[in-house]
Amino acid sequence: MTDPDARIYADGSALSRYLDGAPFGEAWKAWADEHGDELVTSPLGLSELRGIARMRGGSAPGKAFEVAGRIEVLRFSDQSVSRATDVAGVLPPFVALHAGTVRAYPQVTAVATYDVHLARVTALYGVRVVTPGRENRWWDRDPTPWTR
Repeated sequence: MTDPDARIYADGSALSRYLDGAPFGEAWKAWADEHGDELVTSPLGLSELRGIARMRGGSAPGKAFEVAGRIEVLRFSDQSVSRATDVAGVLPPFVALHAGTVRAYPQVTAVATYDVHLARVTALYGVRVVTPGRENRWWDRDPTPWTR
């Protein structure tokens, strides 16, 4: 039985898949149709989504606004920042803040991301990584260096 309170944290790399023409966008949208009520993000995730939408232009900013209006936003707690410092030596600062937020909220049992660094580190902490459209444990085969 699944926990009805369990949540899936989506960073900006995942949320941007809602935008038209995004790589893996169709797979993301199909998955999100089933799991949308479980999704949460942070102010950083929304900022990343809006930034990508601004760069894309056209209808993307409107879509980002619509997405932002339906996803629960977790606040950055002291615990989020404290947990982010645990991984700040190996992750870029904003990715560390995502990881800290995931680890600070017990109801977050999975992370939706297309970012190799966030996928690797959260998987090491035993958090399930969801990346619709990508193969299972894709980050293990990615040649990107581990450290920033």
